[in-house]
Amino acid sequence: MAKTDTAGQTGRIRISNETLNRYGFWLLTAGAELDQYRKNPVLLLMHERGNIIGWIEDIQVEGDEITGVPRFDEASEASIRAKKQWELGSLRMCSAGLEIIETSEDPKLLKPGQTAPTVTRWRLIEVSMVDIGANPDAVRLYKNGAEVTTLAAAGLNPLPQINKPEKIMEIKQLALMLGLKETATEQEVIDKIKELLAQGEEIKTLRARVDAMNLSAITVAVDAAIAEKKLGADRKDQFVELGKKIGIDELKKTLEAMSPAVKLSNVIAPGAAPAGKSEYKKLSDVPADELKTLREENVEEYIRLFKAEYGFTPEI
Repeated sequence: MAKTDTAGQTGRIRISNETLNRYGFWLLTAGAELDQYRKNPVLLLMHERGNIIGWIEDIQVEGDEITGVPRFDEASEASIRAKKQWELGSLRMCSAGLEIIETSEDPKLLKPGQTAPTVTRWRLIEVSMVDIGANPDAVRLYKNGAEVTTLAAAGLNPLPQINKPEKIMEIKQLALMLGLKETATEQEVIDKIKELLAQGEEIKTLRARVDAMNLSAITVAVDAAIAEKKLGADRKDQFVELGKKIGIDELKKTLEAMSPAVKLSNVIAPGAAPAGKSEYKKLSDVPADELKTLREENVEEYIRLFKAEYGFTPEI
């Protein structure tokens, strides 16, 4: 077991905190799993497997920091030297070897300058005394149970790059445009867009049904006007298109204002002289109480005004 503590060995050492590291991500302290390490709190030198120099005891979590007390077994020259350097203060930092379990790109968990997802769940595997704690060479990561041994040498990062800040800003702006909070996640924005697209398709379907119903009503109204001799059959398409533009209600008003076509022989007595032109420019200008008189006493003028109104001569 360990020898009697010395004054130099009583100092605590930081194992992890929530500072952004040189790989562009940080560890969520609340997501740390320490039970496995507490069962085998091995202390290595520079993350080198087999180079055990002691153990870590009294592991504590305070705020966003995880700390412990290093103990040196002095069972090797490396351990003896590390203990002496620790007591003198020339070796004063450690580095955590960990296994990544879960990550997140939630904007609420991103720090300025972050380039990789936040590690929200992780398991502490080992702790090593290192010469420079922030040096990538002194960091060893594990993912899916496999050690990433070439991490520092190859300059690789086991975590994918997160969305660039510009894209994050675009997502925030899009969220506000969609009526969401600016803190909405990318998935929430996507879900909202899908919802709106579905509503758009539903509206499109309903509009098609309404248009079909309107067209049916317009066609019925025009057919009725033809049956009443207000229109010639050759004018059906023209008035159907008119109905599409002005709507069924306005079309009905127009058709109601029209009178059935009459033969001149039924209106003008033989030898009667036609009346002169009126001051009206089209049929709708004629007051309703004069329309009947005009139609009975001045058919020629009635025909002129009718044609000016509807663009064709009524059937005679």
